[in-house]
Amino acid sequence: MSRRKHRRGAARPAAPLRVDAFAHVEPGPDGADFHVRRIPAARAVKRYRCPGCDHEIAPSVAHVVAWPEDAFGGAGERRHWHSGCWRSRRTRGVTRRWS
Repeated sequence: MSRRKHRRGAARPAAPLRVDAFAHVEPGPDGADFHVRRIPAARAVKRYRCPGCDHEIAPSVAHVVAWPEDAFGGAGERRHWHSGCWRSRRTRGVTRRWS
């Protein structure tokens, strides 16, 4: 049996966004379909900027991650929203545009 050699320092490609049992499809702020995943407070460990209100989402705050349905593997397309901002996305609109 041969041993596999592991390459050190080899960069791994970014993992594509997975659509699993935790993600579902909802209409987004512009009416297009978005995959949505709820993040519980215990798993929220980083700070994010909500595009709905342009305020910070602190660690340990439950929130929503949404990305366009047609974004294949686009980790840069994910947006973290406050749960309340995501619920009122149709009447409130997006306050922050991403380039």
